Amino acid sequence: MAEDKEQSNRIVLVSTDKEFLATTRTAFSVSDAINLVTIEKAVTELHGDIQDAEAGAVIIDIDDANLERLEALQRVTRRLTDRVPVIVVSRGLDPAMVRIIVQLHVADFLVKPVTTADLVRSCIRALKGVDKSDTGEAYISAFMPAAGGVGNTTMALQTAFLLHRSATRAASTCVVDLNFQNGSCAEYLDLEPRFDIAEVENQVERLDRQLLDALLSKHSSGLAVLAAPNMPTEMRSFDTDVVVKVLDLVSAYFDNVVIDLPRIWFPWTETVLRGSNHVYITAEMTVPCLRHTQRLIHAIETEVGKEVKSRVIINRYTPKGLEGGVKATDVEELLGDRFAGGISNNYKLVREAVDRGVPLHEVDPNANVIRDMKRIILPEEMQLEVGGKRGFLGFGKGLLKKTG
Repeated sequence: MAEDKEQSNRIVLVSTDKEFLATTRTAFSVSDAINLVTIEKAVTELHGDIQDAEAGAVIIDIDDANLERLEALQRVTRRLTDRVPVIVVSRGLDPAMVRIIVQLHVADFLVKPVTTADLVRSCIRALKGVDKSDTGEAYISAFMPAAGGVGNTTMALQTAFLLHRSATRAASTCVVDLNFQNGSCAEYLDLEPRFDIAEVENQVERLDRQLLDALLSKHSSGLAVLAAPNMPTEMRSFDTDVVVKVLDLVSAYFDNVVIDLPRIWFPWTETVLRGSNHVYITAEMTVPCLRHTQRLIHAIETEVGKEVKSRVIINRYTPKGLEGGVKATDVEELLGDRFAGGISNNYKLVREAVDRGVPLHEVDPNANVIRDMKRIILPEEMQLEVGGKRGFLGFGKGLLKKTG
């Protein structure tokens, strides 16, 4: 029995990339629950090596994918049949290569540079199998703008980065851009969008893990983004069932899901809001915007129900207000307990982050905007003293021990 358990937690890594090998060894060295075995060969050189290793999961680094390596990968997956999950790592994949890998039914595929956290989590899911009873429900936060130009996408993305890097809640995180007509998540992060709801609508029956991976864009931080096209498209709605299936699939594979909603109310908006753990309305300190905010709060209560309690984040918040304008006391009096908090006005920081396609913390980790967001999204971390040892990348060693 002990030998069977050891085999089930044994991961075989096939790679010739010295840096990737070293990084992976370091990542798994903190856990007694996982036994990492490395095979320093190219996938084209493999014969019976993996079968002899008797692994619970296999990571195969195909480096710069080409047809020869993909054919070799196919031979390996056939030998393993469905007994051992395979995780594929590559320096880059064009759409044609993605389609081939999808057909091989691999457990996951990751594009270099791979963050340690992403690799560990992928391995854990492969070893356990993705089961809701094991992984629990995803934690879903939905952001909806009260008006145009209030910074809703910035709020959603920064929330995702906070959750992804959190000392207390760090876990796999995905941003879903539901602004199908003119999404901006991809542009803000300098990513190439792969998600087109119109294409998914025509092949809903194929919506599975492999197709989801092909639709996801990966930021260098490890954050996953289901990025809508950044080209204006026809203003039309999509079937609610299609949107729900996409969100259900994302929720099955990620622990945190952050949704960037459009201002326009679609037939599926009610369902999305009702399925979210937190609903945030992004607004600013102007009379028209606060009026829109009140109407949106009322609409959510009327259409969705009072059990979904939306909270308001005031972006570009100035406690003293502008002379003759809205004051902080006005906001607090108007919104009451729905006022989640204000985000400092730091246009220079946000503009630089957007222009560089990086999260705010890469520009200034101590910025007031980040502190304000953390106070709203991760209030427990505001009470923690900075310092003390944490596991690699801030995830803590407990992540690996879950497999024991």
